[in-house]
Amino acid sequence: MSNYVEGFTVPVPLSARTTALVIVDMQYASGSRTHGLGKLLDSQGTLDSAAHRFDRIDALLIPNIGKMLAAFRANGTHVVHVTVGCEQADYSDAPRHMRPFFEATNNHAGTREHEIVDPLKPLPGEPVFNKVTMGAFASTGIGAHLTSKGIREIIVTGVSTNNCVGMTGQEAADRGFGVVLASDASGTCSDRMQHAYEDTFRRLWGRVATTDEIIAEIELSAATAAAA
Repeated sequence: MSNYVEGFTVPVPLSARTTALVIVDMQYASGSRTHGLGKLLDSQGTLDSAAHRFDRIDALLIPNIGKMLAAFRANGTHVVHVTVGCEQADYSDAPRHMRPFFEATNNHAGTREHEIVDPLKPLPGEPVFNKVTMGAFASTGIGAHLTSKGIREIIVTGVSTNNCVGMTGQEAADRGFGVVLASDASGTCSDRMQHAYEDTFRRLWGRVATTDEIIAEIELSAATAAAA
């Protein structure tokens, strides 16, 4: 693939003081075999069609996001959780293109499906922004919140890479934030979709990095600041 555009992509160094970990839509609605989307597909006899998605969530996303959460919390680096789903039980606050998915997965406030999966539950004081759109900036106050905390860079993780995670990252980039997409802490329906979106993201939007690379950079920044 031609990569001449990537030469114009601005570098995104990470700082423990100015970076936030943004965890997108790691909820039972679309992140569990036994709730929401998984339950729906199982009832239709088509759960195997989403095996890649759920295998990746269980084996890669939850462990790697958990590792980043532990490292960020230990270093005092900002953490933000994002959920998707309706505030209204009748789904009247959903935009037209999102409502069928919310209804089919029972995703509105107060349901188990709307909750963040237990291994990644927010700690007291960690902000949670609920959106009804693909991107978090379009329907929440996350942008003002990050700016008020002095955040200049964000790391986007969660599901789905080529929908809500990527859209949130792209919205952030358009608003002046440096953005890193965590390649092994985000997931979608296939490796082909994952890699295609990573290739797209490298073209001006931001940087793609692994969990271990992100943690190492944050920890080095925090140690350097402490020694100064």
